[in-house]
Amino acid sequence: MKKIGTITLLLTCFIALSQQKTIDEKVNALLKQMTLEEKIGQLNQYTGNNQATGPITINPNKETEIKKGLIGSMLNVIGTKYTRQYQELAMQSRLKIPLLFGQDVVHGYKTTFPIPLAEAASWDLAAMELSARIAAVEASASGIHWTFAPMVDIARDPRWGRVMEGAGEDTYLGSKIAYARVKGFQEKLGNVNSVMACVKHFAAYGAAIGGRDYNSVDMSERMLWETYLPPFKSALDAGAATFMNSFNDLNGIPATGNKYLQRDILKEKWNFQGFVVSDWGSIGEMVNHGYSKDTKEAALQAITAGSDMDMESNAYRYHLAELVQENKVPITLIDDAVKRILRKKFELGLFDNPYKYSNLEREQAAMNNPEHRKAARIIAAKSIVLLKNVIPSAREKNILPLSKDTKTIAFIGPLVKEHKQNMGFWAVELPELDYNTQVVSQWEGVKNKVGSSSKLLYAKGCEIDGDNKDGFAEAVAIANQADIVILSIGERADMSGEAKSRSNIHLPGVQEELVKAIQATGKPVVVLINAGRPLVFNWTADNVPAILYTWWLGSEAGNAIADVLFGDYNPSGKLPMTFPRAEGQIPIYYNHFNTGRPAPNDTAFNYVSAYTDLNNSPKFPFGYGLSYTTFEYSDLKLSKNKIKSTEKITVSLHVKNSGNVAGEEVVQLYLRDKVGSVVRPIIELKDFQKIQLNAGETKVLEFIIDKEKLSFYNAALQWITEPGDFDLMIGSSSTDIRLKNTFELVK
Repeated sequence: MKKIGTITLLLTCFIALSQQKTIDEKVNALLKQMTLEEKIGQLNQYTGNNQATGPITINPNKETEIKKGLIGSMLNVIGTKYTRQYQELAMQSRLKIPLLFGQDVVHGYKTTFPIPLAEAASWDLAAMELSARIAAVEASASGIHWTFAPMVDIARDPRWGRVMEGAGEDTYLGSKIAYARVKGFQEKLGNVNSVMACVKHFAAYGAAIGGRDYNSVDMSERMLWETYLPPFKSALDAGAATFMNSFNDLNGIPATGNKYLQRDILKEKWNFQGFVVSDWGSIGEMVNHGYSKDTKEAALQAITAGSDMDMESNAYRYHLAELVQENKVPITLIDDAVKRILRKKFELGLFDNPYKYSNLEREQAAMNNPEHRKAARIIAAKSIVLLKNVIPSAREKNILPLSKDTKTIAFIGPLVKEHKQNMGFWAVELPELDYNTQVVSQWEGVKNKVGSSSKLLYAKGCEIDGDNKDGFAEAVAIANQADIVILSIGERADMSGEAKSRSNIHLPGVQEELVKAIQATGKPVVVLINAGRPLVFNWTADNVPAILYTWWLGSEAGNAIADVLFGDYNPSGKLPMTFPRAEGQIPIYYNHFNTGRPAPNDTAFNYVSAYTDLNNSPKFPFGYGLSYTTFEYSDLKLSKNKIKSTEKITVSLHVKNSGNVAGEEVVQLYLRDKVGSVVRPIIELKDFQKIQLNAGETKVLEFIIDKEKLSFYNAALQWITEPGDFDLMIGSSSTDIRLKNTFELVK
């Protein structure tokens, strides 16, 4: 049997190699037939006439250029009808090379899932892979081959609007999520239900100075390698087909023209076989950076650095041929870029059937699959974070979950009856989408939940922003008639996202004053905070008894929120980003270095590393989130307390649901390398498990600590371990450590 198994494995490997060779042979054969102009056409991407995600280049000759084979890819062309029309034009070209259609399918297509940062709060990798899978099914059925997602930038500054698009501040969590999302989008490349992933933004975009979008990034190489690059490598390990470079410069070199990033690291050190696309216009923008004197020089710098496809700059289209003729760009560079793009088109099966993704029946079936909405509802519920749930003085139990038999509920706030706002930034705006019927508002969700058993009262109270308080009186009057008040406040969906950086991340307008007015009624109050980033809401956090951070949850937002409010789903979300007390603390993140004068606590200010007017600690820490039940941690055991780097430690512990209802807990394992040749963080997430426990149930968990978890980059950028003592910490958040132990790494 063993011999037969070996033969089967070898045959499988031979077939796989033969297929790859066949594709390479086809690519090379096609390349030999192509003129220089046709080759450069494959490196050129234009937007269509649908939803634009940047400054559109006006080109009245677009259709003519497609027929001539001068465009290799398009974005913002939505629906099988339109993708087929453009593909038919490509089939009139001399070599009939099919177009690639890309789209920002960031958190769903027709079925909109929670924004990526919200999903990250679920800490549920299987759920995130599923949402990406469903998005791929719907997008591919609509004629899309390629999504510009996932964004895997580590972000520690909530002023940056694009935090909503990523997985938060932690490298380990971000790497796991990057892997899951790529797997979900791609599944098996070439399967008609999959789309190519595009990992962005390469690299370090999340560290933009001042949290200002498109801004410079300046950091040590060790910080780059240890904190910002690992999620990209994880996505590559998952098989990511493409990468997108970033708008920022890194240490003075724009990422689009950065050879160290794109060629030295990505294509050579990591052996990436896919292609790199520029971000929208980023090649031409190197002129604005002051790195290129004109667009022609920008084209030279970008292609030399390893940027294969030009999105909307026209730099390659108008300058590469001249640069080749002037012997400034070797034809081998052009050929390498073209091969990478053609290889993906062959892998997708587009040469066998250019209309493979343009099936109207499949499109209609995918867009109306009720299972997609079911998945969106549960994933949205998993993304909600319970920040606070205490016993008001007049009650004997926590305010949440609410009873479905509550006689009168006042639902107040500017977001109660909104539909489109729940979609969040980067939702795909399909032309035929009716938000009033396709997105469940929070009002509708609660109404669906309580039916006729409760009387629902409504008042808007105020707008999202602005200083008008005219609605306060009505809101207070409505609150006074109710047994429970639910307040829905936060941002507009377009207040977080690309180009949505904010210097002030407090609740907008007079919303917190509305909270104060309602809280003053003495009624039990639950606040829902809808946002795409961590916000500052100190008065609300300190005074309101119950707070749910609901982010932007997508198509099923209202139903998911109602499920959590009334206890049909026990909240299990944990924060993927630290919430500051004030903007003055930013950047703020849990795994910082210690200093020579650390502040021992929040009341120590004299000659220690602290503010004189603000506590060092965050308002809500990384990994934090409450439940309607409680969990007890016990019986921590290590298989060894002293190991060599070639060995492993098995860590075991008991976790018990000590409450009265079933719930999920994210058990988080942290390490601290106490002494190193370079300063190490005070605490680092190195593993986690999300578990489901019935009331009274206990589970035994095991974690493995190996060389990878103990390694770091030293000053010479070597990935190493060093002998010494380590603290082991296991808990419910980065500050709620329940169990501790130590072990030693020896030579």
